[in-house]
Amino acid sequence: MSKIYSKFDKIYSNNIAKTVGFYPSFLLLFILAIAFTACRPDEAAQIQTPYSLQVPDGFTSPLIPDDNQLTFERIELGKKLFYDPVLSRDSTISCATCHLPSKAFADNLPISVGIQEREGFRNVPSLANVAWHPYFFREGGSPSLETQALGPIVDEVEMDITVAEAAARLRNDEDYIKMSKIAYDRQPNAYVISRSLAAFQRILVSGNSPYDQYTRGNQNALTTEQIRGKDLFFNQLQCATCHTGFNFTNYNFENTGLYENYEDEGRARLTADPNDIGKFKIPSLRNVALTPPYMHDGSLPSLESVLEHYNSGGSTHANKSLLIQALNLTAQQQSDLISFLESLTDETFINNPEYQ
Repeated sequence: MSKIYSKFDKIYSNNIAKTVGFYPSFLLLFILAIAFTACRPDEAAQIQTPYSLQVPDGFTSPLIPDDNQLTFERIELGKKLFYDPVLSRDSTISCATCHLPSKAFADNLPISVGIQEREGFRNVPSLANVAWHPYFFREGGSPSLETQALGPIVDEVEMDITVAEAAARLRNDEDYIKMSKIAYDRQPNAYVISRSLAAFQRILVSGNSPYDQYTRGNQNALTTEQIRGKDLFFNQLQCATCHTGFNFTNYNFENTGLYENYEDEGRARLTADPNDIGKFKIPSLRNVALTPPYMHDGSLPSLESVLEHYNSGGSTHANKSLLIQALNLTAQQQSDLISFLESLTDETFINNPEYQ
């Protein structure tokens, strides 16, 4: 689970498919079957305390599944699991190993690393505001936080343990047994693991950056350079065509001309459609200054290098988005844009003790 958007090589040695970012349809069905099997409760559920998610001004209300409404007890269980290496085979890594609060729940490695230093081939994205994402993994292969939570646990490169084994470990721990019965009226199992992790991730809300403060009326929240960069972003360059809305993404899939030939075929790994080669889910730009390196493979080390890529118009590829054209920005304009992107850093989010 240490990388919510899985980026590791493969689950099966027969090379049916790598599972970094998506799981083959038969495996996804297997995960869904496990995740949504409602085991018989052990005893009457104890009273829980509803949790009211604080939605920032300008945000919509996220959709929360009826069977996983937020409560303090479910969130606390999910948080305990998120930081506990018990979900990895050798008990050396947890979800938080790669999703660091100080890095907006991402990290700064080009490529993620699992147990025993096993290397994947994708970069770790932030978990900020995942409650609003309509699907998960770089190809969009998982429809909910509940279903995606189990994939990285069983990934042989990442945590490399079956869900049954992980649940059995938790059933040997009196604290986990007690917390599970209170939160979900059952002993630890796949249902409890997937839903509690999803519950915790849904409260990771980022919406108090200097940019947010500026849009809410604090005209001193942005510098002159950041205001110039904001105007470039929203008006002249139309970056907000893709990086739009309160979460700075339309959640679509685009080929940005990063390569002429893609080793990682992106969404085509899920759809098998040649027209999807090189297309990846558009990431949110919130807290983007905290999460270098960039792109799905961590190949661009800095915001400066990202702007250089877009300024040049990128590489030639048949599927490259028509929106990707040479920008011909001056050095000052590039500097202003970076200043604006830095204004999307939310210090209250990365220092929120509720998430620690």
